[in-house]
Amino acid sequence: MTEVRAAVVAARRIVVKVGSSSISGANAAQIGPLVDALAATHARGAEVILVSSGAIATGMPYLKLDSRPDDLATQQAAAAVGQNVLIYRYQDSLDRYKIVAGQVLLTAGDLENPAHRSNAQRAVERLLGLRILPIVNENDTVATHEIRFGDNDRLAALVSELVGADLLVLLSDVDALYTRPPGEPGAERIAHVPASDDLSGVKLGDIGSAGVGTGGAGTKIAAARHATRGGIPVLLTSTGNVAAALAGEVTGTWFDASTD
Repeated sequence: MTEVRAAVVAARRIVVKVGSSSISGANAAQIGPLVDALAATHARGAEVILVSSGAIATGMPYLKLDSRPDDLATQQAAAAVGQNVLIYRYQDSLDRYKIVAGQVLLTAGDLENPAHRSNAQRAVERLLGLRILPIVNENDTVATHEIRFGDNDRLAALVSELVGADLLVLLSDVDALYTRPPGEPGAERIAHVPASDDLSGVKLGDIGSAGVGTGGAGTKIAAARHATRGGIPVLLTSTGNVAAALAGEVTGTWFDASTD
């Protein structure tokens, strides 16, 4: 697996995706270590783009909500409040490294419309050129059920494609992909997924223990497949392992990029 470590360290443009449950609620303190890892990668000269979920989950306490709202209007209200708080938390942590964040909010329609897609690409490229760290999220305040990405794993894959990333890192609550949910007997860690592997033997679980996200192992596999088909390798691991992953240590599940 030496080549995996080399591929991570050699990557000059890296998209990192983190889920809601990893950086909101009781896990909000994980923003600090996540930023530490991103800053270390930034310091070695790589361009880093963070795709961060968490606006709705972060906004929920301010709306006095105990669980993720079901109706679109309340989701939009929670996102409007939470996105502001979320970006503040990231910037507050990034200040330690004198790194400036740039907020980029997208809808599915933005990446389907050629003019909007070009504008988004140009904006991110300029931010990277200025050594700003773009933080991308779905624009939940204006998105509708019909035009949503569905989950930010897919958004991260599309952003990786948009910017021509060398690597996509998908972070979750679980340290790797397993043959079945890790808590079940017989679950085995999958360290490496060749481009030709359809993972037909993998049994998928639910969206996670926190219940505030919209993704799960299935969305991560789908996102990884999208990215790898476009020639972008993918590393799936836990948010707690992000520093080791970005330093090139062997961790998580590696998805080979397609060479077709």
